[in-house]
Amino acid sequence: MKIERAVLREIPLRLRERFEISSGSMQDRRILLLTMEGEGVEAWSECVAAESPSYSYETTDTAWHILTEFILPHIVGRKADGPTDVLSPVDWIRGHGMAKAAVEMGAWDMAARMDGVSLAEKIGGSRRPVPVGVSIGIQHTDEELHEKVAGYVAEGYKRIKIKIKPGRDVAMLAGLREAFPDVPFMADANSAYTLADAPRLKELDALKLMMIEQPLRYDDFLEHARLQERIETPVCLDESVKSEGDLALALELGSCRIVNIKPGRVGGFATSRNIHDVMQAHGLPVWCGGMLESGIGRAHNVALATLPNFVLPGDISASRRYWAQDVVDPEFEVVDGTLAVPDGPGIGVEPDRERIEALTVRSAVFG
Repeated sequence: MKIERAVLREIPLRLRERFEISSGSMQDRRILLLTMEGEGVEAWSECVAAESPSYSYETTDTAWHILTEFILPHIVGRKADGPTDVLSPVDWIRGHGMAKAAVEMGAWDMAARMDGVSLAEKIGGSRRPVPVGVSIGIQHTDEELHEKVAGYVAEGYKRIKIKIKPGRDVAMLAGLREAFPDVPFMADANSAYTLADAPRLKELDALKLMMIEQPLRYDDFLEHARLQERIETPVCLDESVKSEGDLALALELGSCRIVNIKPGRVGGFATSRNIHDVMQAHGLPVWCGGMLESGIGRAHNVALATLPNFVLPGDISASRRYWAQDVVDPEFEVVDGTLAVPDGPGIGVEPDRERIEALTVRSAVFG
């Protein structure tokens, strides 16, 4: 495998509605798309870094800096043994998993296209189709929340994730459970609580949630373990797990019973597969989270969700859940609570090059 040319682009995309979580809200996304050319194919990937450091220290601008100044200049023109080797020249770079993931995942797309197989097949996935859920941002009234939930239930989503924060948590979820007694719900706190809130979080046990995601600090393992000892609701870790080492610590301490694997967070497909395999060996489920990606990033997530231990519905919603118009063809559609897995070469959907070029606000070319 040889990457002969790479183009990094930034495009703006506006969400159909403002998306609010415990740490803030957003509506306008600045998305980085990476194109890599070589071996007669063109591969695509996406960097999931957000505009602000509210989820991770990485941002759109730090990722642009790391990719353009340190990563892409050293990998373009170099022969690599495969996707897991493509970042070898820059293995001295500490952290910046989201920037690295854009390259590594693009290399997997390239390898799949070279072999003429789907990305899902290339990484070893077998599930067809994949069950999907939907994430609902914090709503200002229960009436608004119930209306949204009813709409997504009617669309067939298999699981609904509710963003929570202090003041919009137990009572809100209790009312939701009363109105929708059979809907699989989970709660996502995005680190809004401390261990002192354990008695309040304990009240959620009566609501029979699938899980509570990342209730405590984004980098914590010890207090999550102490919380899990006190509550019956399974704790799911998201932000805390960025590597195989993080997962080993979480399992040793008993910090969680579920892990949300976002390939863009953990550095790409190789680490995602290792985390998946370890969790499977422990008899613990995983699911694939989302980072408000365009259809290019969504295609990568769908491929990952075909691995066998992704037994819980992921946050891989339809394109129109977030965007008035996506940047891929065909757009992703939910049918009976599932997404079809593209079976064409690589990511299996075609980037809308004309639209992407029209949206591009800056670009950098290598090679």
